[in-house]
Amino acid sequence: MIQTVNFIFWLLVIPFCIGLVPASVMPENKRDPITVFIAGYLLMWSVFEVIAIPAVILIKYDNFTFVLRYFTAAAILLAAAGILLRYYDYRKSGGETWLGIANLRDAVFSAEAKAEWLIFAVLLGFQLYMAVTRASFDGDDAYYVVQSLMAQQSNAMYKNLPYTGWSSSLDVRHALAVFPMWVAFVAVNAGVHATVVSHVVMPLALIPLSYFVYYETAKALFGENKENAAVFMIMMALFQIFGNVSIYTNETFFLTRTWQGKAVTASFVIPLCFLLILWLYNEEKENKGRKAGLWIMFVCMNMTAGVCSSLAVFLMTILTGAAAFCIMAVKREFKLPVKLVLCCIPNAIYVLLYLGLAG
Repeated sequence: MIQTVNFIFWLLVIPFCIGLVPASVMPENKRDPITVFIAGYLLMWSVFEVIAIPAVILIKYDNFTFVLRYFTAAAILLAAAGILLRYYDYRKSGGETWLGIANLRDAVFSAEAKAEWLIFAVLLGFQLYMAVTRASFDGDDAYYVVQSLMAQQSNAMYKNLPYTGWSSSLDVRHALAVFPMWVAFVAVNAGVHATVVSHVVMPLALIPLSYFVYYETAKALFGENKENAAVFMIMMALFQIFGNVSIYTNETFFLTRTWQGKAVTASFVIPLCFLLILWLYNEEKENKGRKAGLWIMFVCMNMTAGVCSSLAVFLMTILTGAAAFCIMAVKREFKLPVKLVLCCIPNAIYVLLYLGLAG
């Protein structure tokens, strides 16, 4: 029971409260609970990266203890700041609800839309059930899951070879991608074995998180047409279920390697990049409302890519640059592309650090 409460606290409550920080400077139409939840995970992972990577590089012994201490404090402070900002906005608006709860409560769904959303719920439930009860094991578990476990048991990050347990020099290729260390952080705070957290708990958190991005994408594409949004979600669920045509597809990673950083990159970070660029383009075109929260999300998304995979940093930079070039070439718009490129500064710092350590 205590473990369940801890999981709810660190995987639901803390990310949502942290997400209230960027939500306070978002446009009104983006302040819904799902967007807040996505923003919270992005900001949480970004703060974890800022704390964990210096610890991996600079601290020789018990560097995971350093991360446990300071990231716990940072996460709780950010969550408290989010609650205070929410309360301030609530009082400032005269007690009006601005998290989208009222809109959700007042939404009217047709019988067809209700049936379609029910079908999607069944498909999502089936995926979660299969991901938890039919856990898939592969060769990568011998590295990523064991790294999480060694951090949990020895308080050291990337100091030993997971295949043998012997001491090793810093593996730069993997050491800067600290997603396994975040899994270890959750495992330690919940008091549960890191392998159980990876194979059982992470799918329950990360699969719905990815579907949140797909749902926000459906809203951006179809607006108020709830029937089309529901059909879009059903199609996404079917793609995920039947996409295991090889071991390399995104769908395979999504359901069988959910706890790995590269799976989070493909299923969450890259789709979110397209969504945020669409949001930012529309908001810049309308030129109204508070947009700082969306730019915070975009920067944190690039930092999250580094948390998940070193290669993802290169991919996100290329994708952002391509989007900026297309906007500049087609729309003759320069302000937005420049801002998009500036948001890749954390990627440049990450790459320079990677090259410096590898050299």
